[in-house]
Amino acid sequence: AGIGSSMPETPNLFPGDIVEYRRNKYFSHFAIYYGERDGVRYVAHLTSRDSDSKLPLFGRALRSEVKLDPMELLGKKYKVNNMLDDSFPARDFHSVVKQAIDDMMGQEVTFDILFHNSEHQATLFRYGVKKSEQIERIYEHIMPAWEKLFKERKL
Repeated sequence: AGIGSSMPETPNLFPGDIVEYRRNKYFSHFAIYYGERDGVRYVAHLTSRDSDSKLPLFGRALRSEVKLDPMELLGKKYKVNNMLDDSFPARDFHSVVKQAIDDMMGQEVTFDILFHNSEHQATLFRYGVKKSEQIERIYEHIMPAWEKLFKERKL
């Protein structure tokens, strides 16, 4: 890539950046930029192992794992969203984050939309803190419906 040969609409990415892929009005999928190999950019993300990869009812107890995939595989549109940089220091990618990702690769993780989704996983890698702003945003809207089901033992 020489001077003047810039790829259109590709944000500057640094290993350890959180990459957000918008899925719908309420949800995004989050990944950590891992780096480039043979001209292909890779992200590490918490993804479903189940073949149909549909979220089960209420998004709980889905068998998942942290995988390394080419960025484009997750979607053509994405943005860098290091949402907690003002509150928490980002951990060093090469000495901490990369090691954490490599250690988790292929291990089974229980996906839980409220307590362990792709955003929790991404913030955990980058900051060492589990946080999901999208869940905090919609929590008040979904909880009343869910509480009723909990009480009726349907959940």
